[in-house]
Amino acid sequence: MLAKPRADLKPNTPDYERIPLVKPTGFREYDARWLFEEEINLYGIQALGLGLGTFLHEKGVKPHIATGHDFRGYSCSIKQALIVGLMASGCTVYDIGLAMSPMAYFAQFALDVPAVAMVTASHNDNGWTGVKMGCERPLTFGPDEMSALKDIVLEGRWKTRDGGALVHVDDMEERYVEELTKGKSIKRDLKVVAACGNGTAGAFAPRILEAIGCEVVPLDCELDHSFPRYNPNPEDMEMLHAMRDAVLESGADVGLGFDGDGDRCGVVDNEGNEIFADKVGVMLARDISALHPGCTFVVDVKSTGLYMTDPVLKANGAKTDYWKTGHSYMKRRTNELGAIVGFEKSGHYFFREPFGRGYDDGLVSAIAVCEMLDRAGDKSMADLYRDLPKTWGSPTMSPHCADEAKYGVIDNVIKHYQKLAEDDAMIAGQKIADVNTVNGIRVTLADGTWGLARASSNKPELVVVVESPQSEEMLQAIFKDIDTHLSTYPEVGEYNQKI
Repeated sequence: MLAKPRADLKPNTPDYERIPLVKPTGFREYDARWLFEEEINLYGIQALGLGLGTFLHEKGVKPHIATGHDFRGYSCSIKQALIVGLMASGCTVYDIGLAMSPMAYFAQFALDVPAVAMVTASHNDNGWTGVKMGCERPLTFGPDEMSALKDIVLEGRWKTRDGGALVHVDDMEERYVEELTKGKSIKRDLKVVAACGNGTAGAFAPRILEAIGCEVVPLDCELDHSFPRYNPNPEDMEMLHAMRDAVLESGADVGLGFDGDGDRCGVVDNEGNEIFADKVGVMLARDISALHPGCTFVVDVKSTGLYMTDPVLKANGAKTDYWKTGHSYMKRRTNELGAIVGFEKSGHYFFREPFGRGYDDGLVSAIAVCEMLDRAGDKSMADLYRDLPKTWGSPTMSPHCADEAKYGVIDNVIKHYQKLAEDDAMIAGQKIADVNTVNGIRVTLADGTWGLARASSNKPELVVVVESPQSEEMLQAIFKDIDTHLSTYPEVGEYNQKI
């Protein structure tokens, strides 16, 4: 019997080679993320598999599960350890091999299995690993499921069962490509930069975009898990700058960038403008609501206020619901409300019928952008961007804050701004018009300027985003107010980037 996990084990010790190492903070709100070897070892991954299989049995879910792995030097070995644990718990495991996360989600439908466990660190830096899990397609685990799984694993309450099996699935790539490209044909001549940051999407994105009729300019599509140029994260300015340069050099109509596991898409227009994903979402929402008047969208609290104020969306009768940031939260809300799409500022888009199956897929998003351009006549991506009402917005900024401290810090930040609102205090000469605490705190001023602070769900960081429909000065003013307050907490460290 595998020993109960511990959190205090160190590499290069005998116990490390025979006891599971599992740091509790790796169980996050909607998936699992650890620094491999420092916070979890292979026996810890095996314990996770045992716990996940036990969880499925306890919920009465048929113990059949699809699994795949992203392209990192250690991901395949981590998946093998996970499979050992799943099989020991009595699960039949369908291994689809190297894959993007949306391919694993698709496999649940293609193979008619209820559960999924995708080994990926997503956009996290090298050294990180993790697992995205679900047992109610197209949804993935949220806080309740993650909490239950955490208890099973950390308490060693898993049960071994007979009947485990392993099925190798060799054709999932072909089935996935057929799913995404069937009936898709771009009639407009589109030259597209496909930027993959040497991550997993490089094995799939160029082929799919070519299959729908695009001329593809590959950028960093060679698989290299050392990520020699930049981390594959289309929310980071370094990747967006590389996309911009490639678009301008090649004369492409659009640049499309994919994160490490292919469930997000970032966009640069034909003039080299790096368009944040929430603004791309507004452009797509305009296009989709023209085809489906009166439809509903879900957007996360980090996103632009244009979803509520844009005159085109209003004219099309579109309705918008602002919800919690996080792929599992957004996925669930989008499906619960029957929304046609959910848009997240990070680039996770959740397309439901007739566009997708309800889960986040960067290639489905990329195809939607190409189809929008196809329907736009002679308008370019930059023209569509210019058509939006002007706002001044920030990238997602992430000051360091330890996992153990970040939620407490945000609780205090919420209290601070709630007190300011109660006291009719002024920020940058404006009264506070609204305080939204559905996920951290989003403070909106009387002129529509807003700022958000929340705890990251998958890194030891806070998340700060600001936007103003009025001016660059108001954008800077709301950021200065939030940044000044955050600087009073010794737990809050340096930012990854600032406006």
